Amino acid sequence: MALLPILRFPDPRLKKVAARVPQIDDSIRKLVADMAETMYEAPGIGLAATQVDVHKRVVVIDVSEDKSELRVFINPALGKCDGSQVGEEGCLSVPGIYDKVERAERVSVSYMDLEGKEQVLEAEGLLAVCIQHEIDHLNGTVFVDHLSMLKQTRIKNKMAKQARVTA
Repeated sequence: MALLPILRFPDPRLKKVAARVPQIDDSIRKLVADMAETMYEAPGIGLAATQVDVHKRVVVIDVSEDKSELRVFINPALGKCDGSQVGEEGCLSVPGIYDKVERAERVSVSYMDLEGKEQVLEAEGLLAVCIQHEIDHLNGTVFVDHLSMLKQTRIKNKMAKQARVTA
């Protein structure tokens, strides 16, 4: 396993739409293992392949307190979305920035697991938010895109300043 570099907003590669995974092979299994290690090390609760500059529809999520419930979503697609919740979100690609985003409270997501089996999961609360957030990444959307233009500009400026300071 290896730690992967995480792209930082406003990197244009975060805007790429990820391609479907045609089959699960050793390269996908290695990607999933590397993404999980990267997510846990960051530390985070979700990571989309887009964030590590791999433009395939692969997501890893673990919202458990003890990091014991890794979930892998390959080619995830949102189905039914119900309710509404507003919560503060952050993102490994936008470190140190948090803001309120409105999301569905309950979602249904269809996906393939690592064995290539089609699955459907009904999720609510934090897991539902995380699934929506990570699928957004696969579609070229960062949570910042849900904010006002003023907030987006401020965040871009702050991230640019951080990049200059660490360079």
